[in-house]
Amino acid sequence: MTSIGSNYNKNTGTAAKSSLKLQNSFNSTLRSPVNSSSASSKSKPPALSSSSSSLRRSASKDHHNHHAGGVPGRVRVAVRLRPRNAEELIADADFADCVELQPELKRLKLRKNNWDTDTYEFDEVLTEFASQKRVYEVVAKPVVESVLDGYNGTVMAYGQTGTGKTYTLGRLGEEDTAARGIMVRAMEDILANPEADSVSVSYLQLYMETIQDLLDPGNDNITITEDPKTGDVSLPGTSLVEIRDQRSFLELLRVGEAHRFAANTKLNTESSRSHAILMVHVRRTVNGRDSFSSSQNGDVSHLVKNHKLATLRKSKLVVVDLAGSERIDKSGSDGHTLEEAKSINLSLSALGKCINALAENSHHIPVRDSKLTRLLRDSFGGTARTSLIITIGPSPQHRGETASTILFGQRAMKVENMLKIKEEFDYKSLSRKLDIQLDKLMAQSERQQKAFLDRIEQISKEAQEHIAEAEEKYADALAKERLKYQEEYLESMEKLEEQWLINQKRQESVATTSGRKDDCSNKSPTREVPGIEEVAELKKLLQNEKLMRQAAEDEVKNLRSQLAQSKRSEATANAEILKLNNALEDRMHEREKLDREIEMLQSQLLQLSFEADETRRKLDKESPGAGCGDLDPQGSQGVHPQLRDTGNGDKPSIAKLFEQVGLHKILSLLEADDADVRIHAVKVVANLAAEETNQEKIVEAGGLSSLLMLLESSDDETIHRVAAGAIANLAMNETNQELIMAQGGISLLSMTAANAEDPQTLRMVAGAIANLCGNGKLQMKLRGEGGIKALLGMVRCGHPDVLAQVARGIANFAKCESRASSQGTKSGRSLLIEDGALTWIVQNANNEASPIRRHNELALCHLAQLEVNAKDMISGGALWELVRISRDCSREDIRTLAQRTLTSSPSFLAELRRLRIDY
Repeated sequence: MTSIGSNYNKNTGTAAKSSLKLQNSFNSTLRSPVNSSSASSKSKPPALSSSSSSLRRSASKDHHNHHAGGVPGRVRVAVRLRPRNAEELIADADFADCVELQPELKRLKLRKNNWDTDTYEFDEVLTEFASQKRVYEVVAKPVVESVLDGYNGTVMAYGQTGTGKTYTLGRLGEEDTAARGIMVRAMEDILANPEADSVSVSYLQLYMETIQDLLDPGNDNITITEDPKTGDVSLPGTSLVEIRDQRSFLELLRVGEAHRFAANTKLNTESSRSHAILMVHVRRTVNGRDSFSSSQNGDVSHLVKNHKLATLRKSKLVVVDLAGSERIDKSGSDGHTLEEAKSINLSLSALGKCINALAENSHHIPVRDSKLTRLLRDSFGGTARTSLIITIGPSPQHRGETASTILFGQRAMKVENMLKIKEEFDYKSLSRKLDIQLDKLMAQSERQQKAFLDRIEQISKEAQEHIAEAEEKYADALAKERLKYQEEYLESMEKLEEQWLINQKRQESVATTSGRKDDCSNKSPTREVPGIEEVAELKKLLQNEKLMRQAAEDEVKNLRSQLAQSKRSEATANAEILKLNNALEDRMHEREKLDREIEMLQSQLLQLSFEADETRRKLDKESPGAGCGDLDPQGSQGVHPQLRDTGNGDKPSIAKLFEQVGLHKILSLLEADDADVRIHAVKVVANLAAEETNQEKIVEAGGLSSLLMLLESSDDETIHRVAAGAIANLAMNETNQELIMAQGGISLLSMTAANAEDPQTLRMVAGAIANLCGNGKLQMKLRGEGGIKALLGMVRCGHPDVLAQVARGIANFAKCESRASSQGTKSGRSLLIEDGALTWIVQNANNEASPIRRHNELALCHLAQLEVNAKDMISGGALWELVRISRDCSREDIRTLAQRTLTSSPSFLAELRRLRIDY
């Protein structure tokens, strides 16, 4: 349940002024006797120039000096004064600031009382009118420029809670660019530097002595690892995000801030409960010496080129937003918030011990007392350039905390660091270049070998095709000629046989005719003539056959010569193949030679690495240690100065007034005729009610009845506002809640809400009703007397603070209903739904204001746990918001609750299936 006491103090807390008026009414004076003393002056250590230009002019010297022990550099400290807030403008209107700044002299005066002051000097003194740009230029810019030169750097903010540390460091400046903090401006300068090779970021928080990754909430227990040789601290497993533009860095900061722990205390509504640590890693390559590689025979190989042995500078910027130091009696921390405050104060105490030991040149530095001091080991007494800004407030109420913060800064100015450039030869880059060159040579060799083998295969294939084609042609031609001669031979034989038959028939006919005639002898010479002609014709045919056969034999000889030529071509192709094989063997020998040269390059690279290791060891022996060394984990017995309460010059407080005047007398003034007396009396009662130890006394003395009577009888808006705030503080106690309800308090608060127009009055009334909504026993009575309708009626104001309290009250009521349903003491629809609150809850479940959105998301999740509400929530559009919450809500507990609620409700699951939403 959120406290309203701190909210009250912001707007209506004028306890100091009220107490003085009451003292006048009682004719008593509580002022301390006048003591005159002269102002003391605190000496300032010699300042170290912050000009980065001088560091750049001596860059070449620094490159050699850091090997011989580094460049000395004191921790620079600036002080920034926060302007008065609204509460201090009212409460301390009659009192001067507890500090006086003299920026032109870089001097600050702290008032011990009205007559005595202490004077302190710092490197820079920034007034409440100093712009964010001015703060960055004098505090952080020299450190950022040193980081770009290769040095480690630290910018840290220290001070009481609520004095502007997070505003100075982590302000994003989304609405007003002039309000950008140191983190955003530092990254702008780093990204604008063209010489940086890469920029990567880690964002952590130290919460309850546990290191957690703000960019990966699941990584919530990171260990610290120290290099035994160099003493450097590293955090393995931390998310390391490379940054390329300012937009991505701003988004990263938003993600980190959403996961950072914060709480509402009396001193600060958004008090950081963890130390935030932003680490920016910068890598930069600078040109180095030439490195030559040669082959084994002393000649420079055509494959080995001159390589620049580059130098890699690794620097780190650490921006530390320390959680605010606080006194428990002022912050009002209790429960888990009290444990958080104890952890914060212990870690800050350990840091103070280390700074004290370093300032006094002690042999023992207790850095192992806290993880915070281990993380800042290089920032104080190490090799980093460190700039500290301490933030203070002007209010005399917190003079003790302001004095403690100033003394912390004074001691830090005495700490000397030994700045060293973090650089090393970039053997990895050289190795990558050689590997790339070797890969190119091997790829080229493989391509040439593949092309050679492809050419051999192509030539062999072409030769085989030519041989096969020649053989095929020869076989076809031979078959055709054989077939042709056979056909011609058969035709010739047929003709000869026909001719022979014809001749036979003629001879037979001639013989028959010669036997019949008588003059055979005279005609016989004529019969012999045709036979001679036929023989001549046959001889002619035989001659033709011989010629044709001779032509066929010539053709066969020609084909045989072609076959011999083809065989000679094949022999030539085989000879060329043999030649190609020989060339391939030569290529293989060249490749073996390349392999030997590659092995030679690798051996030379190993030799270079060995020489670099030898050089580094020699430098380590020559360079004396400037860090904290091997430290004893046992801490010293000193007390952190922040925890001391000086008490010098404190003004009369409400507690003293309470002791001297008496509660009954103060309460009697609530009924005074003078309106001003009543107003101041109710303000004093409201401040007393903010302390839990006073609440029981106020109730027993009738203070609650008097406050309720004022709500009923008075017409003054200020009395209504302050009385409602006092009732809200009393309503944080369960017993008081029942008394308020029994005396008709909810009806009076509802009436006040209906008549009020002032947003602050409505916020106090809404806060009181919201506290009452958290009591499950009073829900029916609270609803019956119009409490819920009064909450919903105050929505008309539209002020974000009022809406936040309304949402908190609805969330408390829904939670009690859900608990009662699980215990079996309640059934039926939610009273909130019956009174029409669901529509407003759904409309504001995704409100831009984080408190409004968070409380409405919780209310929806609790309402959804009652199955009887499912139908109304589906028809009212709440199901869509539940799905969004289960997926997009920044709070893991709320997101998990929404997921469990959706999966356990049959009605919601059925509707999701109907809408075809995969869940």
